[in-house]
Amino acid sequence: MKLLIRNLARDLSEDDLRKLFEAHGGVQSCAIVMDANTGVSKGFGFVEMPKVGEAKAAMKTINGSTVSGTTIRVKKAE
Repeated sequence: MKLLIRNLARDLSEDDLRKLFEAHGGVQSCAIVMDANTGVSKGFGFVEMPKVGEAKAAMKTINGSTVSGTTIRVKKAE
């Protein structure tokens, strides 16, 4: 299941994001979208988790939590 994570702190790394989700299960891929011109995070990213149950549990637990000073939002990517 592919998840969209929004409102990420600009200084959060992909490694930090991966670790956050790995606490809830296996992570197949993790990517933070970067601005092509500046190389700075656009504040959102994607995490893909192969097991739907783990992805739903992570989504429920992490959505609305504060990470690096910002309240992040997690939902199923469309």
